[in-house]
Amino acid sequence: SSCEKCDFETDLCKALHESNLQPGWIRRNGRSGMGPPYSDHNGNDSAYFLSLSPEMRSSSATLRTNVFLPTDKEHVCQITFHYWISQMSGTLVVGLQKLSEDTITNIWQVSGELQNQWKANTITINSTEKYEV
Repeated sequence: SSCEKCDFETDLCKALHESNLQPGWIRRNGRSGMGPPYSDHNGNDSAYFLSLSPEMRSSSATLRTNVFLPTDKEHVCQITFHYWISQMSGTLVVGLQKLSEDTITNIWQVSGELQNQWKANTITINSTEKYEV
């Protein structure tokens, strides 16, 4: 029933906390001089987005959301995000972790076959218990 939009313009949004921004992730814009992308998905070079730092090319980094409440027919969770992959070896994975479990279940992933362009994806999440993405 309520929808929150996150654009990283002023902070990391309500879904992400500073403590959840693990090493390797930085908040930047296209003017940062760090290489592509040089703008956000709308072509705005001053708009902010999250990016892996250049030092993380051969490693991985994780983002974790706050805890979401269980879903049902009245309370659906749908997450839409824009992503950019510039390396052939890069893989972006979205996982779901229920609070009662130690394991993370991969619910979506993409590898670097579509390089150097913004793409969008929407994921609908169903969980009968509290979870993180």
